[in-house]
Amino acid sequence: MIDLKFLRENPDVVRESQRTRGEDPALVDALLSADTARRGAIASADSLRAEQKLLGKQVGKATADERPTLLVQGKELAARVKATEAIENEAKAKLDAAHQAISNVVQDGAPAGGEDDYIVLEHIGEIPQIENPRDHLELGEALSLLDMERGAKVSGSRFYFLTGAGAMLQLGLLQLAAQKATANGFTMMIPPVLVRPEIMQGTGFLGQHSDEIYHLADDDLYLVGTSEVPLAGYHSGEILELNDGPKRYAGWSSCFRREAGSYGKDTRGIIRVHQFDKVEMFTYCRPEDADAEHQRLLGWEKEMLAAVEVPYRVIDVAGGDLGSSAARKFDCEAWVPSQQAYRELTSTSNCTTFQARRLSVRYRDEDGKPQTAATLNGTLATTRWIVAILENHQQPDGSVRVPLALQPFVGTDVLRAK
Repeated sequence: MIDLKFLRENPDVVRESQRTRGEDPALVDALLSADTARRGAIASADSLRAEQKLLGKQVGKATADERPTLLVQGKELAARVKATEAIENEAKAKLDAAHQAISNVVQDGAPAGGEDDYIVLEHIGEIPQIENPRDHLELGEALSLLDMERGAKVSGSRFYFLTGAGAMLQLGLLQLAAQKATANGFTMMIPPVLVRPEIMQGTGFLGQHSDEIYHLADDDLYLVGTSEVPLAGYHSGEILELNDGPKRYAGWSSCFRREAGSYGKDTRGIIRVHQFDKVEMFTYCRPEDADAEHQRLLGWEKEMLAAVEVPYRVIDVAGGDLGSSAARKFDCEAWVPSQQAYRELTSTSNCTTFQARRLSVRYRDEDGKPQTAATLNGTLATTRWIVAILENHQQPDGSVRVPLALQPFVGTDVLRAK
């Protein structure tokens, strides 16, 4: 949730953020109105409770003749307090609903618009010149790395088996990411992939994209689409020690997404699937350190992409494509030869205090006062990377060169048909 104090002092900034996202700026006025009503209800209830407390003292000191009248007044006052507290609770519920409806405030400099309105910040690496490139599915099947047909037979469309060297390629990719994360001070975590509703809600994933999430109704648990979710909930309700710098975690988990609304898109191969594995970086830090930490996360993603030797570009994602929690997001998109296009491999988001405020994650400032922390996240490797690796490193004879950094994990320098 956004900071209500910031909202009261800067309503025009929040309205402009809503417009940048392509969302309704009138929601800002609805939240301001709900905030005013809630504060008014609290003041009324507090006043009556104080009056009730004072009357209670008078009853204790009253004479026998005075007491009956005071008791009648006390009964009437108790009824008024109860009614006022009901109004207070209703005002709080309306405030919470209005508060939840507002996305994070977009950071200055982020482009306005939707999915296609990003800004390209840089291109890295040379695009390989491949005559008649095969796509990753053709390569994967020819090299016995990937079995979509049996994945569909066992689980339905958009499921798959990674087989043989294909499985080793993914395990090596994720292990390399884990090694890089720990070398840069991250604590490796294998988190739960089922979370409670309040944790999923706290990270902002039950808003616009709730139809993407698998829900187990009998247990009221959600399957995560990223380990960002359990890592964000890891310190919920806690006060952290951040005076010595950020707390950094890297979560290795399977991830699950319905891919609702994407029917007909990327149905071939493993670009857009229902289950995949990922190593995700997650940081808790002081708000004033968040921008610098965001650049560090992007830098670690770029190091990992350099290790797998694929050409890519970095984009500044537009406000309408940020998701409700992010104030700024940078994506790294790798070149996919068969599509003659760039496709997202990594994403890093600065969520400022939005998630931590929902999940009550705080730290103590120099004066010992609890303050809301900032949270950030960034992808370090996923199953989708296999697409870019196979296609960019394919050779004329149908084999695929294994990037040097992955060769120790895969056990060979070239993948060939058997």
